[in-house]
Amino acid sequence: MNDTICAISTAAGNGAIALIRLSGSEAIEVADSIFVSKRKDFSLKNRDTHRVYFGTINDQYTVIDEVLLSIFKVPNTFTGEDVVEISCHGSQYIQQQILHLLIKKGARLAEPGEFTQRAYLNGKMDLSQAEAVADLIASTSAAAHKIAINQMRGGFSNELTGLRADLLQFISLLELELDFGEEDVEFADRTALLKLIEKIEQVIIHLIKSFDLGNAIKNGVPVAIVGEPNVGKSTLLNAILNEEKAIVSDIAGTTRDTIEDTFNYNGVTFRFIDTAGLRETTDTIETLGIERTYQKISEAKIVLALFDANDPNEKVAKELNAIIEKAGEDKKVILVRNKLDLSTEIRDLEIIGLAAQINISAKEKTNIDALLIEIGQAMQLESLENNEVVVSNVRHMEALSQALESLIRAKEGMKSGISNDFLAMDIREVIHYLAGITGEEITTDEVLGNIFGQFCIGK
Repeated sequence: MNDTICAISTAAGNGAIALIRLSGSEAIEVADSIFVSKRKDFSLKNRDTHRVYFGTINDQYTVIDEVLLSIFKVPNTFTGEDVVEISCHGSQYIQQQILHLLIKKGARLAEPGEFTQRAYLNGKMDLSQAEAVADLIASTSAAAHKIAINQMRGGFSNELTGLRADLLQFISLLELELDFGEEDVEFADRTALLKLIEKIEQVIIHLIKSFDLGNAIKNGVPVAIVGEPNVGKSTLLNAILNEEKAIVSDIAGTTRDTIEDTFNYNGVTFRFIDTAGLRETTDTIETLGIERTYQKISEAKIVLALFDANDPNEKVAKELNAIIEKAGEDKKVILVRNKLDLSTEIRDLEIIGLAAQINISAKEKTNIDALLIEIGQAMQLESLENNEVVVSNVRHMEALSQALESLIRAKEGMKSGISNDFLAMDIREVIHYLAGITGEEITTDEVLGNIFGQFCIGK
């Protein structure tokens, strides 16, 4: 980690401009060895930080390119090291020539993510913020961008820091009691500690529940379109995407496999999945398609249960209940009655577990916008609009789940009167898991510092 590293930071391929970045203690010296300014006796070593300079990159007496070179000196840099950024023309040949020169002068090619890794190791950001950098780069929708930028700016870290600080206060008091065990003194208010544990428990549960939303938004919300053959599933997919994505035919069982495509609505990416029609069949291929339909129902966050508007309500209710049962409690099922243009009267159904119901004509594209509104509302995006912390990282969710287990164990232990050393162990585990999310680890010195900093021992 003491090497000076370099890499091309812009996307691969030709473009108008490319950016090459260096970081390390010798970054300025390495850049200075190949940069030639129009000014006489010019050296980058003596220049002010956060300045841009015009000149050329030379390989001895051969000019490679005219560039703009920016200098960033410690401590106010992304990586916490001296950083140099070279803006050159976007020719791949030019980029490779400059990169080759930098390596020849003593830098080495950076490993994947090494600039951000150095930012974390040098204390410029915590681990959850560093992970958010990758999510921000990969974001393909406004919602995914919002989650990543909130996490990168410390929204998630600040939430955890507050929980950790409160627990640290109490564990310090508990361990202080252990030091004075023979004197039978009590520093930690058990009633206040129980209330704190219950409060933190609710916060962690809320964060864990937000993972369903965060993970779906990060990867695209899966929406399965299910129903019998010839009910209009492929027509509905085409109407939503506004293109002929799926083959539409009067022949039953046309769709044998799942067809997927994405659609961005109100800043959220939805993955719509057209599935094989649900019916009794002896066709081997169609049977495999129906099995995949049930698989997609289990994987989807939202299920559009599509029925013909002329189907009797008794039949719709029976088959809809089966779909809701197959989907499970955590899925949002929307009843969609299609072929509104061929029906004069449709009565709503009272079905337990139904998120919404709407009548449409996929062929005439009637009420498609209203259906999209219902789909958006089914995702319950209020937490994004209110800038609440939303967990989108699997590692974070697992750490929160482990913290919750330890917290519940501590709460049950308090109610059953376990000894301070076991109670402190459970709380320390909670702190350990929360600290693991941000990359911090609780230390004995930190606990001791908290004790001596707030209490006068022996007075």
